[in-house]
Amino acid sequence: MKRSALISLLIAASVLIAWPGSALAKVYLDILSPFATRLPIAVPAFKNTGSQPDTENIAAKMAAVIRQDLDLSGFFRVLDASAVSSDPASSGTTVDTIKWDSWTIIGAEALVTGGISVNGSELVAELRLFDAVQRQSIVGKRYFGRAEDARLIAHKFSNEIFKNLAGEQSVFETRIAFEKRSQGTKEISIMDFDGAHAETITEMNSICLSPAWSPDGKKIAFTSYADGNPDLYIKDLASGKTERVSHKKGVNITPAWSPDGRRIALTLSLNNGNSEIYALDVATRDLERLTDDPANDVSPTWSPAGDAIAFVSSRSGSPQIFLLELAGKKVRRITFEGSYNTSPDWSPKGNKIVYAGQQGGTFNIFVINTDGTLFQQLTHNQGRNEDPSWSPDGRFITFSSNRSGKNEIYIMRSDGTGQKKISGGAGEKTNPAWSPFLK
Repeated sequence: MKRSALISLLIAASVLIAWPGSALAKVYLDILSPFATRLPIAVPAFKNTGSQPDTENIAAKMAAVIRQDLDLSGFFRVLDASAVSSDPASSGTTVDTIKWDSWTIIGAEALVTGGISVNGSELVAELRLFDAVQRQSIVGKRYFGRAEDARLIAHKFSNEIFKNLAGEQSVFETRIAFEKRSQGTKEISIMDFDGAHAETITEMNSICLSPAWSPDGKKIAFTSYADGNPDLYIKDLASGKTERVSHKKGVNITPAWSPDGRRIALTLSLNNGNSEIYALDVATRDLERLTDDPANDVSPTWSPAGDAIAFVSSRSGSPQIFLLELAGKKVRRITFEGSYNTSPDWSPKGNKIVYAGQQGGTFNIFVINTDGTLFQQLTHNQGRNEDPSWSPDGRFITFSSNRSGKNEIYIMRSDGTGQKKISGGAGEKTNPAWSPFLK
């Protein structure tokens, strides 16, 4: 894929700048504390340091993307930097040119500055993060790319900010796959975590469903009716090759990759139309039956350790979420609230499952501990909310909702705050799947 090649080039061309006087490595944000306050940070508009005019206003747009990323994380209080940045005497970009008192006055504890140079389609960006209290550098990066990659560069530096201030990686460089309905067909599309750079990756002129990322982020499994039956396919994102990997009679649906990438759990109806969960060996195509019950079992999701799956079953009379321990084949029910619970996704942290549940005539998003405790509703009174999927760090959830009048893709923090629509344009968008961390 053309865009993937550009991203690889961008990453290869990114080099660390060793700024003199860099701050000693420390954690500025305690992201595990429920009482942690947001870190005040200023991200003024970047400067055009090149000889060519910034006709596309790239400098300001890149700073805006970083502000949005940091605000979305829930760990930063992004300050209004317009008053300071509008003063040429206060808007330096390096340690020795920054007027630190101006940033102290507005309460900044961290500061991001940047300079960009555009030469035709080529872009060079030098971005810096400072400790505004100690008045010293924390990290700096120089990026080489194309002008069209400005948003990707901004996301990459947002991740640098988070890693250096919180000690962990965040989702700013991840992507979300989803179903897009248009003119009677459904295709699989992917977009950046904030909705930018949306692109359709299938052209099957059919109904394509349930995208599922491989653990390395290089492939997507999905179901398609392209040959008349709901068969399972795998799309290789680098080569563009699509391969059919399961075409058993009946359904081949709801794929979920195992954490090691060797198997895909899916729903098959091999026994008189009864749906059961199987594990498909990706290399050999061998099948292992995981569930065995007269009721319908569907929608598997693996535990991060790969030793259990959660799934939906009607064995209790209505669709509910169950857990299966693979070693002993022990099954236990974990949801008891609501008449219809479906679409489970196991948290990367291993302790929670998010799902869609029907209560009061409509669907909302819920989370529950894997032992069935601490049931919590995350969406309320805003249309029909379905298809939840965790971010790879477990701090966010993406889901579909028709609250705007049609189905679109939303994201929110894991506690339900910060709900935001990220998709746009024509067509209905459903069933989002958050990618792993991409390399």
